Amino acid sequence: MSRLFLTVVTLLIASTAAYAHTGVGETSGFIHGFTHPISGIDHILAMVAVGLFAAHLGGRALWLVPLSFVSMMVVGSAFGIAGVNLPFVEIGIGLSVVVLGFAVAFGFHIPTAAAMALVGFFAIFHGHAHGAEMPGSASGFEYGGGFVLATATLHACGIGLGLLIGRMGETSARILRATGSAMALAGVAILAGYI
Repeated sequence: MSRLFLTVVTLLIASTAAYAHTGVGETSGFIHGFTHPISGIDHILAMVAVGLFAAHLGGRALWLVPLSFVSMMVVGSAFGIAGVNLPFVEIGIGLSVVVLGFAVAFGFHIPTAAAMALVGFFAIFHGHAHGAEMPGSASGFEYGGGFVLATATLHACGIGLGLLIGRMGETSARILRATGSAMALAGVAILAGYI
């Protein structure tokens, strides 16, 4: 089990930072939208952290917290597609990794509504980045469907990982602390590259 955990953490850390913001060759539409969130460590870490956080909170938060992220991400993407300027997008994305990493590391126990507001706030930045970089030739519907599906998949991976870690008994709290701390440190590194 510890090998699986180490493999997942290594793969997450080994992803290339911020390549989600450079475009993906000649792809467009659904494929371009799908690859945008999964090709940058910033998006991957934040979205997996949302799932881990939702799994930690349990109950209705298992679906309400990720749904809040996806919903507000769509709102942010509409702003990005429309060309609405949102300041500090990259800093907001980096901060999302730090804050959500700490939420996982320290096992924040907050009401579901507060968790929804927290992840929804950061989702606006992620969505804006997705929308602002939609290729001009892509269908907004197809492109949006791609990044929504990729995001939901990353949330599901985080939820699954969180539920799996939760079954590890006494070691689960230490594993979550280590995972969340690694995410938060990666977020600091991401911010250091942007500032």
